[in-house]
Amino acid sequence: MITRRTFLYTLGAAAAGSAIAAPEPFRLRYVLSSALYGETPLDAILPEVSKAGCESIDIWCKVHGNQREQITEMGDEAFAALLEKNHTKLGVSTRYPLGPMKLQEEMAWLKKLGGKIVLCGSSGPKNPEGAEAKAAIRKFMEDMKPHVARAEELGVTIAIENHSNTALYHPDSLRYFAEFNRSSALGVALAFHHLHEWQDQIPALIRDLGAAQLPFIYFQEHSEGISKKVAKEIEMQQMPGFGGALDYRPALKAMRDIRFSGVVSLFMHPTPRGVPILPTTAEVTAAVNKSRAFVEDCLKEIA
Repeated sequence: MITRRTFLYTLGAAAAGSAIAAPEPFRLRYVLSSALYGETPLDAILPEVSKAGCESIDIWCKVHGNQREQITEMGDEAFAALLEKNHTKLGVSTRYPLGPMKLQEEMAWLKKLGGKIVLCGSSGPKNPEGAEAKAAIRKFMEDMKPHVARAEELGVTIAIENHSNTALYHPDSLRYFAEFNRSSALGVALAFHHLHEWQDQIPALIRDLGAAQLPFIYFQEHSEGISKKVAKEIEMQQMPGFGGALDYRPALKAMRDIRFSGVVSLFMHPTPRGVPILPTTAEVTAAVNKSRAFVEDCLKEIA
């Protein structure tokens, strides 16, 4: 006959076992894009990383910002000191001008300073679909082999954005990327705004790629303000929570389902490029926090 003490011990052990087995609550990790602040000096941007609820900085170069050029001018040691002073870290180096085949030096630099992701676009034909997309992505994967091998050696990840007028754009090309990629050091920087023609496919694409191939996601919506001068309130609709039409909840549910563990950038493009999205540094950070609060509310709704 079981004693009360044994019963309670067994019950407690079972509860402890259940607690151990339960998955960690799904949380998003945010990275702050330096491009949101235009060409603002780094010593003014880095204090904003923690204020914006972000864990690291994404460094951009011209024409969207000039923080990468600022680092070259000040030197790596001075930049490292700034990171330490502001209790933050380098997360991403966004280097579109280099392209995917000229990242060797940047990857070594990223590793030296503790960064994890170098981000750029793809090479090949523009916007292929179907069989053309299959051939283009297969060739891209072959061409990337020495660069991916170097990324693996350094312990960093190359993230390729699905950008218009590149090989990695149409949903077909993203699915072929998921099929052909064999390295955790190569992944997709998934940009929702470049999928605005196929918004209903975003959750399925997230699941097709899976967590291992999604080191980075842009939370940005398509808007006419991306490419032409419009009223500021329309331009700001690119940011989550500023009146855009994209429902983030299905995408967030898919991200939760795959246990997405990469980083999220709350992002937009100003017109013209290279200027802050709002007049002051404090206003930019407040906009990021408004977007983050909106996304976190969406997460609560799918819980």
